[in-house]
Amino acid sequence: MPVLNALALVCTLKKSPAPSSSETIARQVLDELAEHQVKGNMLRVVDFDVSPGVTADEGPGDQWPVLRDHILAADILVIATPTWLGHMSSIAQRVLERLDAELSNTDSQGRPAMFGKVAVAAVVGNEDGAHKIVADLFQGLNDIGFTIPAQGCTYWNGEAMGSTDFRDLDSTPETVATTTRTLAGNAAHLARLLQSELYPASA
Repeated sequence: MPVLNALALVCTLKKSPAPSSSETIARQVLDELAEHQVKGNMLRVVDFDVSPGVTADEGPGDQWPVLRDHILAADILVIATPTWLGHMSSIAQRVLERLDAELSNTDSQGRPAMFGKVAVAAVVGNEDGAHKIVADLFQGLNDIGFTIPAQGCTYWNGEAMGSTDFRDLDSTPETVATTTRTLAGNAAHLARLLQSELYPASA
């Protein structure tokens, strides 16, 4: 079975090495993907100076091209984000905005560069909003060309306005762990299908 590559972009607002629940759930996704011969890499987007914009390179000082190279090398993209005011983090939104440039990055048959890649989502937070965040992420990622697997998200919502973070739990709730396992298995399966037979040429 060929080894696949996964990249987890952690969209916490906290720079390394501050503890992050988004990083915790991203690590769990990568660990489950490893069970399916998927090699994982994880980067915190906030550790890079990512300029606002919708092109592949916004000029001097923009470090998005570094992240972009990692995305292009991955078969599976994991977006992990906290919930803020019911929405994905501003960092996750910026990732979507910068990925918009890939619509014009096509292969010799007119297919956008992301057509052969799978995307999944992981969301944490002490407030409601995970379903809306996943819906927004999946709509944007699908528009860009990523393929979304069945049950391709995992999430944890703590008690509203509570003080316990996902990373502080004594153990991961079984429902979350099971959902993460399903996500990983489906994502790896889909990525291998796309490797063996890509979408047809764009009209």
